[in-house]
Amino acid sequence: MPSPYRAIFAAPGTKGFSAAGFLGRMPLSMMGIGVVTMVSQLTGRYGLAGALSATLAMSAAVIGPQISRLVDRHGQRRVLRPVTLVALAAVAGLLICAQQRLPDWTLFVFAAGAGSVPSVGSMIRARWADIYRGSPQQLHTAYSWESIVDEVCFIFGPIISIGLSTVWFPEAGPLLAAGFLLVGVFWLTAQRATEPVPHPREQHTDGSALRSTGLRVLVVTFVATGAIFGAVDVVTVAFAEERGHKAAASLVLAVYALGSCLAGAVFGLLHLKGRAATRWLVGVCAMAVSMIPLQLAGSLPFLAVALFVAGLAIAPTMVTTMALVEQHVPRTKLTEGMTWTSTGLAVGVALGSSAAGWVVDASGAEAGYAVPAVAGALAAAVAFLGYRRLSGPVPTEGRGADDRHRRTDDDERVA
Repeated sequence: MPSPYRAIFAAPGTKGFSAAGFLGRMPLSMMGIGVVTMVSQLTGRYGLAGALSATLAMSAAVIGPQISRLVDRHGQRRVLRPVTLVALAAVAGLLICAQQRLPDWTLFVFAAGAGSVPSVGSMIRARWADIYRGSPQQLHTAYSWESIVDEVCFIFGPIISIGLSTVWFPEAGPLLAAGFLLVGVFWLTAQRATEPVPHPREQHTDGSALRSTGLRVLVVTFVATGAIFGAVDVVTVAFAEERGHKAAASLVLAVYALGSCLAGAVFGLLHLKGRAATRWLVGVCAMAVSMIPLQLAGSLPFLAVALFVAGLAIAPTMVTTMALVEQHVPRTKLTEGMTWTSTGLAVGVALGSSAAGWVVDASGAEAGYAVPAVAGALAAAVAFLGYRRLSGPVPTEGRGADDRHRRTDDDERVA
């Protein structure tokens, strides 16, 4: 491991919570695609599969920020354990209804309940921010490390989920994802020494973290970005099935994540200069442009290469986004702010997977790749329109006293 990454793990407890976070985040890459694979295996209906995946994502988008707001006020352990048990019960209900071929509406009810899965990635990043606040380069490296962990989840998660559901039994992928969630969350919340201490009640301001205009720009852009991810997942599974190699979809999606993982690893080693907002805009535009070659995909090898190149823009953009959130959101709402970006992605995944499913059913998989291309164009447009709000002075109202000296120039140091 390069020395900058070794250095961030010098702090006590960091290895433990990062490892727990890895397990707790596996469902992020396994559950949605597992539901798509399971339902398509059982019914052959990609429209229903995409709609259920969308319901799961939309529910998480609504419930997730509320869970994180409670975490900011009451701490991770008190909140995460009960909500995780609720999510696991809903996942169990979804799998039973699917296996027993119960009416479609029962699937949607339990898919909505499964949205109470907490944003484990936000919890881990909040711990890093608490440890390395005031050390911008180390925090940048820590965020890059967590982006690598995210992508490792997306390399192995779809392979495991799709593979189990196609080779063993249809419900196997989502079932294992639920197991990872249980172990990850309870292991993480057992580590009290690194848990951020909730701020006193009097320091919490009324209202949501979305009062920050910069955060709103990030969230809206990430809705379109999430649509790219959701559409690519659904269309790639259908594309592989049309060519008689459905299980190969997991490998193709793993290559997509591998490109992001490698880019994130290199990005974390760099000492960057200039505004983080500018790098963020370039990253979003790169993701949009990378969707164009997918329109030419005629074979799985070509698709894998195109997705690998597309993945190179993802992790650096995500790392920069976390740095911008940390600057634009009050410390007392940091976990909520980070979760809102995940919420934007979740809403986008819901819209993208649903739209892609219907396009695939109507016109075939190759036509489905138009969905991520359109989503990428929308993401770039929103990023351009909102760039000035991210690059301008950061408001200090509502921030902690030790945050008041920070301004946009911190972009050059934090990210």
